Amino acid sequence: MSSSLPIHSPHCVVGVIGGGQLGRMIALAARRLGVRTVIWTGGLEAPAVECADEVIDLPFDDAQALQDFCSRVTVSTVEFENIPRETLEAVARSTGLHPSPSAIAICQNREREKNFLREMQIPHTPFAVVASAADLAVAMRELGGPGVLKTADFGYDGKGQIKLEGHEDPAEVWAKFDAPRAVLEAWVPFEKELSVMAARGADGSIVTYDPAENRHRNHILDLSIVPARISPAVKLEAAAIARRVAEALDYRGILGVEFFLKTDGELLVNEIAPRPHNSGHHTLDACVTSQFAQQLRAVIGLPLGSTRLLTPVVMLNLLGDFWQDETTPPDWLPLFEDREISLHLYGKRHARGRRKMGHANIIGTTTEAALARAEALKARWLAEGAGAGE
Repeated sequence: MSSSLPIHSPHCVVGVIGGGQLGRMIALAARRLGVRTVIWTGGLEAPAVECADEVIDLPFDDAQALQDFCSRVTVSTVEFENIPRETLEAVARSTGLHPSPSAIAICQNREREKNFLREMQIPHTPFAVVASAADLAVAMRELGGPGVLKTADFGYDGKGQIKLEGHEDPAEVWAKFDAPRAVLEAWVPFEKELSVMAARGADGSIVTYDPAENRHRNHILDLSIVPARISPAVKLEAAAIARRVAEALDYRGILGVEFFLKTDGELLVNEIAPRPHNSGHHTLDACVTSQFAQQLRAVIGLPLGSTRLLTPVVMLNLLGDFWQDETTPPDWLPLFEDREISLHLYGKRHARGRRKMGHANIIGTTTEAALARAEALKARWLAEGAGAGE
């Protein structure tokens, strides 16, 4: 690829490491901008391939795949964070990678992420690093109550974590946990879970989207309510913290910052996602610039777009337990009869109980009206669904 082309040239090619639904939506946004994409799937099932211009369907540690990928693209990004750091650094040296390998490495490991928050004096949940049963015993005594034990690496959607009440036998817990390192986080009584999508451009400018109020089902995001039902002061503070995170990471691209809002109004950062985020999917239909278009703007060096919210919206995650079996979706007719709902399916061939198959954005004159319609659809589909296997 000729290095003489400006990154923001309409002839640039964006490489996307990862081929899941986020990569799919990045590729769709790229088509609207006339930007070509190369998807590197890692050899995994990859719904993004249907929307990409080129596909490399090989593992992330394959030397030939790395060479092929870097030779075809102008600049690169990621659609999920659990990628070998050696691969990220090799891509960054060859093509440029946004966000950077160092930022991704911090966010892909809970120990590094928690230490980063502490070092940057960004409010976060109390935690202790655990590498043995003895460490766990000390951590449980220091936290002095309920907590959540989480693997240091490769956890998401509730995987790799267990809740502790504080009276368990540390040796027994550690023996069953089956992880070399972990983080024990204090259980935080919270009023709401929130998230803020923030984007930082090539010039260091930062924009933030309205906070989303998130509800979970079986540890997986169920729905996001936007705008969140919070005070103006909390809204401003959440945006300010998200900006601090982006600046501290020297970030380029879009990231999701998840918060606990405590009953006393204090905000604590729970997790950071170095990519588009499930709770930002409402931006596809309810904001001037979607999170996926924003990611492309940041990566290829264009000015960032407006984050203005155009209408109240509720994003409903469509999990596999809505499906009647692995291949039979729910009856979409009630959704289409409501003329203010947009359906986004991810092209996955087989539904499973907690698999993210798509989402629906429900527009309303108020968040309460949109939420009521979302809850009605969810109840209907859960009643009709067979769970599609777990």
